[in-house]
Amino acid sequence: MKRRLFLRNTGIAGILAAGTAPAVIHAQEQVRWRLASSFPKSLDTIYGGAEDFSKTVSDITGGKFQVSVHAGGELVPPFGVVDAVQQGTIQAAHTTPYYFFGKDETFALDCAIPFGMTSRQQTAWMYDGNGLALMREFYAQFNIVNFPMGNTGTQMGGWYRSEMKSLADFKGLKMRIGGFGGRILERIGGVPQNIPGGEVYQSLEKGTIDATEWIGPYDDLKLGFFKIAPHYYYPGWWEGSTQVSLFVNTSAWESLSAEYKAIVQAAASDAHVRMQAKYDARNPVALKELIANGAKLGRLPIDVMDAAFKASREVYQELNANNPRWAKIYPDYHSFQSDAVRWSALAEGSYSSYLGSKVAEL
Repeated sequence: MKRRLFLRNTGIAGILAAGTAPAVIHAQEQVRWRLASSFPKSLDTIYGGAEDFSKTVSDITGGKFQVSVHAGGELVPPFGVVDAVQQGTIQAAHTTPYYFFGKDETFALDCAIPFGMTSRQQTAWMYDGNGLALMREFYAQFNIVNFPMGNTGTQMGGWYRSEMKSLADFKGLKMRIGGFGGRILERIGGVPQNIPGGEVYQSLEKGTIDATEWIGPYDDLKLGFFKIAPHYYYPGWWEGSTQVSLFVNTSAWESLSAEYKAIVQAAASDAHVRMQAKYDARNPVALKELIANGAKLGRLPIDVMDAAFKASREVYQELNANNPRWAKIYPDYHSFQSDAVRWSALAEGSYSSYLGSKVAEL
C-alpha cells in the first residue's frame, strides 16, 4: 500500500531525481509491450509523444517495463491500430481517435469535432469532468482502455493551390481532411479525402487533391506543403484542438500490477503535457519561416465559417437522434464546452485579443 501511495502522490520528476524508482519496482516482473503509432517518424512532435511515454516508463521502472514504439505501417497500417489493439495483436497504440469515426462517430469526441473544444477545455473535460469515464465506458466494447496522451492545440485551416475567396470556392474542392471534419466539408460542397500523414505530400503533388490540412506550422514546414499549395489559411474550424490517445488492450492492462498501472497513467499524462508544450513552442518560429518561404497567410472567409458551423450543428442533432452511443456522451461534452467557452472568452480570450493588438510593441 505504501508503494502505491508513493507513486500516486509523487511526481515523475521527483521519482527520477530521488533515484528511488528501482527500490519501488524491484520486485516487479519484466514487461515488454509493442506500441503502434499512426504517425511517421519524420513528424517528431506527434510521433514523439509515444517515444516520450516509452522513455518515461522505462526510466521509472529501471528498464523493467519496456515499450517499443513502431511508426505507422511498421507493424500495422496507420488506420489499422484500433483493430490490432482490440484483437490483442499489439498491446498498445498511439493515434488520433477521430481516424476511426467510420466505426462509430463517438470516437471523435475523444479527439476533435468541428467547432469543438480547445486543448485546455478538452483536457479539463477529460481529467476533471466526465470525459474520461464516459469514453472509458464507450471503449470497453472495443476491448480498449484509453488515456489522453497529447494534444496539438488549435490547428491551421490548411494549404490550398488557389485562393479561397468565398464559400463558392469550396464547391468540388478535393481536400485531405482528417476524421469528422470531412463530413462537414462535404455538406458545404467539398470532397473530403482521408489520407494518412505520410502520404499527403505525394497526393498533393500528383494533383489527387487540391488542398490539405495537417496540424500547424511546425509539422507543415517539415511536410513542405507550401512548395505546392502556397495559400495557408486559418483557423482550422474542424479542430479547435486535437487530442491524441494511448489505446491499451484490456487484457494487457489488467495483467499489470497496480504499480505498473500507475506508471502507465503518469507517463501518459506527462507525454500529454509535453506534446502541447512542444507545439506551442515550435509553431511560432515555424510560421515565420513558412512566410519567409512564400506562404501566403489568410483568414478563411466568414461565409465558409458560418456554413460549416451550421452544418456541424445539423450533423450533431442527427447523431443525437440516430447514434445512442454518441447521444450518451455528446450532451455532456456540449454542456461542458458551453460553460468553458463563456469563461475562456471572458478571461483569456479578451486578454489575448488585447495583447494581439499590441504585438508590435511586445
